[in-house]
Amino acid sequence: MKGIESLQTAIDFIESRLMEPVTVEQIAKQAKMSPFHFQRTFAVMTGVTVGEYIRRRRLTLAAYELLRANIKIVDLAAKYGYDSPEAFAKAFRRQHGLPPSEAKARGTLVAYNRLTIQVNVGGTEPLNVRMVEREAFQAVGIWRKISLEDGASEERIPALWDEVNASGLCDRLFQLNNGKLTGVLGIGVTGPERDAGLMMDYWVATEYVGPPPEDLKRIEVPSFRWAVFGVTGPLPYAFRRTWTQIYGEWFPSVGYTQAGPVELEFYPDHYPAAPDHYAEIWIPVM
Repeated sequence: MKGIESLQTAIDFIESRLMEPVTVEQIAKQAKMSPFHFQRTFAVMTGVTVGEYIRRRRLTLAAYELLRANIKIVDLAAKYGYDSPEAFAKAFRRQHGLPPSEAKARGTLVAYNRLTIQVNVGGTEPLNVRMVEREAFQAVGIWRKISLEDGASEERIPALWDEVNASGLCDRLFQLNNGKLTGVLGIGVTGPERDAGLMMDYWVATEYVGPPPEDLKRIEVPSFRWAVFGVTGPLPYAFRRTWTQIYGEWFPSVGYTQAGPVELEFYPDHYPAAPDHYAEIWIPVM
């Protein structure tokens, strides 16, 4: 339950500072997590990013104030952190479906209430997991720096895979592979040295023994004890389902915590849309 309690502590911190500038680093610190792991856990457990939650809550409070108080739009925009009345009106309409003036006249709003994390009965769907002790190994491929703020990684990472597939690099990585993990890897590397934990180095690579080809980069994956989760089904649905189980059921119910700034996605074949497609998520644990 420790992870759920930490997440609720972070939400309470957000709520106590909704009218103040607050950073993901400050929020993650309350949960005693790295910014990367906190944002991943928050998104999986709540279905929204940290930034989107804060925006929704602020616009909900702004709408209530608009309905009950005689306040100018320009003052409301400044109070809730918008640079201009136009920017505020645009965000307001996106959430509430109406411009502020019409919402006030109609008394209509879309309210997003304060989140409370509760323990629900889960675990009825089996989770395929095994523990693997693995020495350090080398992989070769390409990488991009990916922002972890406001769900940007949800667009940038699939775009990188599209690029790799379209260029033929994915097929080449399958051919180059000569390691124990016989397939292609998605490797996410985070840490405080990467822009305060708000950026991730994301690799598309393959395990490879020997000097890397000149046009590819090399990454050394450290030795860890890994929790390896089997993912069966078409992607990306099967991955989203498994991540939800990992953070929503597995971590809260076992004595493990994440042990390092690396996560692996392992793809042993070429057909991610197949209904029986098999892949794996590797998370270092202690």
